[in-house]
Amino acid sequence: MPELPEVEVTRRSFAREIAGAHILAVTMGKPLRWPLGCAPQQLVGAQVLQVRRRGKYLLLDLDRGMLMVHLGMSGSLRFAPDLPPAGKHDHFEMRTDRGVLRLHDPRRFGAVIATQGEHDPVARKLLDGLGMEPLDEQSYSWPRFQHGLQSSRTPIKQLLLGGKLVVGVGNIYASEVLFASRIAPTAPANTISTIKARRLFHAIRETLALAVEHGGTTLRDFSSADGMAGHFQLQTKVYGREGLPCVHCARPVVLLRQGQRSTYYCASCQKL
Repeated sequence: MPELPEVEVTRRSFAREIAGAHILAVTMGKPLRWPLGCAPQQLVGAQVLQVRRRGKYLLLDLDRGMLMVHLGMSGSLRFAPDLPPAGKHDHFEMRTDRGVLRLHDPRRFGAVIATQGEHDPVARKLLDGLGMEPLDEQSYSWPRFQHGLQSSRTPIKQLLLGGKLVVGVGNIYASEVLFASRIAPTAPANTISTIKARRLFHAIRETLALAVEHGGTTLRDFSSADGMAGHFQLQTKVYGREGLPCVHCARPVVLLRQGQRSTYYCASCQKL
């Protein structure tokens, strides 16, 4: 599933090129997770002002409203001066005077939603419950993070994946930041010491920033809007390394199932 780094890499790969573009045509393929919310032709003539991101949502500000794009489990965007004819897994296409934006999504858990803006009830329902942005120094707050840990007995990995405290720490990145912080993934959040909590606070920001720098993580088919694959998977210390020696203590990396998700950790370095 594309997480915050992959969505941010996608945004950066086409935001500058599409800014200022006028929409010439919009076509839809098979139904996505949620309906577009308007007739596609209603978007024709609108101008794309900028592309922002909130959590895993791409926000395309228009001169009349906003498009929200979610990549779901397997989605990816392409933006190019022109693209080949749409295939069976291409479910949204927006042709502009600066290029074609297309959503490719084999599993169709993604979405493109037309709203009136962030004040729109639909947008607020999807965005208002999101946690802090770890790549935004102004909103990423240590006191708020510490309070969130102290107020929850949820296992720390599950809390991170929930997205209500901090956004973007998906399954791969949760394993990595907990290893960097020497925190057991099963530890109740409110039992984590202040020293380890501070390590975690910084590791989240540093790990996600490093992932963006490396173009995100490509395990199967993720690529940015200009077709580039990510390489962060080559930097992981525990994720996908079950049975291999820990980079610190040489003991085997362990695989644990938490909430039907795979958790990789070192039982020696990440003790409860």
